Amino acid sequence: MPDLTVEQFQSLSQVIYQKLGLHFDDKKIYFLKTRVAKRMAALDLSDPREYLFLLNYADPQGQEMQALANLVTTNETYMFREYDQLQAFANHCLPEVLSAKQARGEKTLRIWSAGCSSGEEPYTLAMIVQEVFPQAQSWDCGIVATDIDENMLRKAAAARYGSRSVHDVPGEYRAKYLLEDGDEYVVRRRTACLVETVHLNLHDRMAMRAMRGFDFIFCRNVLIYFDDLSRKAVVDHFYNALNRGGYVFLGHSESIGRVTTAFKLKRFEDHLVYGKE
Repeated sequence: MPDLTVEQFQSLSQVIYQKLGLHFDDKKIYFLKTRVAKRMAALDLSDPREYLFLLNYADPQGQEMQALANLVTTNETYMFREYDQLQAFANHCLPEVLSAKQARGEKTLRIWSAGCSSGEEPYTLAMIVQEVFPQAQSWDCGIVATDIDENMLRKAAAARYGSRSVHDVPGEYRAKYLLEDGDEYVVRRRTACLVETVHLNLHDRMAMRAMRGFDFIFCRNVLIYFDDLSRKAVVDHFYNALNRGGYVFLGHSESIGRVTTAFKLKRFEDHLVYGKE
């Protein structure tokens, strides 16, 4: 394993912050060492200085930074995670938005799963939309699932999961929306077709500006890896990407109150969500 000096660790964490917006403090030195070791072995490099030079000066297309991003991002997820929060979405927020759209004669619904990892969240949302709103098939409905990790996006696009990913799926949903295939489960085509996977770095300002017209944004347990400055930049983009009357859902431990007052904080059942008026 490469022996990163304190200065090298700081240089590495700084370039990661500049390119990805992810903040790694001194407690993460061993974590980054192990990830850098894998990349250095793959590139047949022995000196951390060579790797730092590559990241800073010899990676014009960002290919090595992408390879490192695939290793340093966290991908702990499963279907119907934080189930009670999803109930607030299904029982209150989704019907409210759909009712307003029907009153205006609109037939479009757009959801963004930001930091979707291997796809369990967007497919969960697709199941809920089809269950709550059977007319979704006759509407222009779409769920955009984005992540910075290309390996995870490939898994998301495959829509195939092991038993651990589906252990919290309610029985009636599992029978209706998933197909058993040996030891794995495949999302049924009519549900999977609602989801589009897109590679996206939340720290890429140009790419984020192109994200527009969403009724819901789910970004759960992602912003905890950002500091206040990069978190504010992401949240500002979310505000611009969200339609009026739409909602942003964050993880239970996350709050954006310190970085913006643009959203209206609302409570549904026991959960707080952020609305755009």
